[in-house]
Amino acid sequence: MKMNLSEAYISVRQYSEYICNLLQTEDYVVQPVVDVSPPKWHLGHTTWFFETFVLGKYAPGYKVFDDEYNFVFNSYYETIGTRVVRTDRGNLSRPTVADVYKYRNFVDEYMAAFLEGELSDEIKEIVTLGLNHEQQHQELLYTDIKYILGNNPLLPAYSAQEMLPFRPPVKKEWLPVQAGVYEIGYNGDGFCFDNELGRHKVYTADYQIASALVTNGEYLEFINDGGYTDFRHWHAEGWDWVKSNHINSPMYWHLLDDTWHCYALDGFKELPLDAPLCHISYYEAAAYASWKGMRLPTEAEWEIASDKFAWGERWEWTESAYLPYPGFKKAPGAIGEYNGKFMISQMVLRGASVATPPGHSRNTYRNFFHPSLRWQFTGIRLAK
Repeated sequence: MKMNLSEAYISVRQYSEYICNLLQTEDYVVQPVVDVSPPKWHLGHTTWFFETFVLGKYAPGYKVFDDEYNFVFNSYYETIGTRVVRTDRGNLSRPTVADVYKYRNFVDEYMAAFLEGELSDEIKEIVTLGLNHEQQHQELLYTDIKYILGNNPLLPAYSAQEMLPFRPPVKKEWLPVQAGVYEIGYNGDGFCFDNELGRHKVYTADYQIASALVTNGEYLEFINDGGYTDFRHWHAEGWDWVKSNHINSPMYWHLLDDTWHCYALDGFKELPLDAPLCHISYYEAAAYASWKGMRLPTEAEWEIASDKFAWGERWEWTESAYLPYPGFKKAPGAIGEYNGKFMISQMVLRGASVATPPGHSRNTYRNFFHPSLRWQFTGIRLAK
């Protein structure tokens, strides 16, 4: 049964707190690297979004919870004003975790009352964007929590059980796609992000795409064959990244007594060889494909073929740079900063991952990251 906006709001907000239920207070405030934000900050930032873009703009007489929170929880919106530098989010011992939960409760109470009133289409659109924005941060919560705990010297488990299991491996086949003109981009009546709009035609030559993702065991063959020491497989920038960062395996892999282990949300364990490969950079994905004598699919090829294979366990690197679709236009005001200004120096990933919240995936979704990043649940699907 489809939820109304009030029910969807409650559901999404509760799920963020569900993800954090297993954390200790100390876990909420850690920021090991710039790309990881403390869980406390995610909870505050997603609340700030509704306070700033909904209540502050459309709820008459609304008074912000704390005047300083705009500075603390603004992420990258230049239109909204100054903000804490991203690298300093881990220095925010105040506001406390308890303060942030009070902030969430305060805003949620106002939002509950506000959503019971008459809402214009404009308000419905911004609330829906806010819910999808929070769902993006729910995936970031999982990935950031994993990085925080996975870089703790004790490698503590987030949960006694693996909360993000993988499907049993399937027989890998090559799925052919005939050359032709196809359409890609969002084409529906529901929500999508602005970077999915501008449905347009693309031409592709004949190609084949793998029915299954590359597994840990398959990637281990690349490592054992000296993949990280052979420059021939790497882009020049990727090879520099390998050497300068002393990279010799995917993130969270550890070689212990000649046996590969990995850190997962249920703790440190022997590497499951049949599980889909995870936590690799675009550089590594492209190098592996080169080693196999194959390539990564373009995002158009991926979308065209997406109804032929199961997807959703890993964000899949593509060979496509993150660029605007034909006719792309930024929305006016701060919301226009949501996607457009990041369309440079990043690569597109398609699909979803085991950390993606339910109902937050579609085959036109365009995720994007810098090619060196790998703390997300990223993997490889080959093409040829």
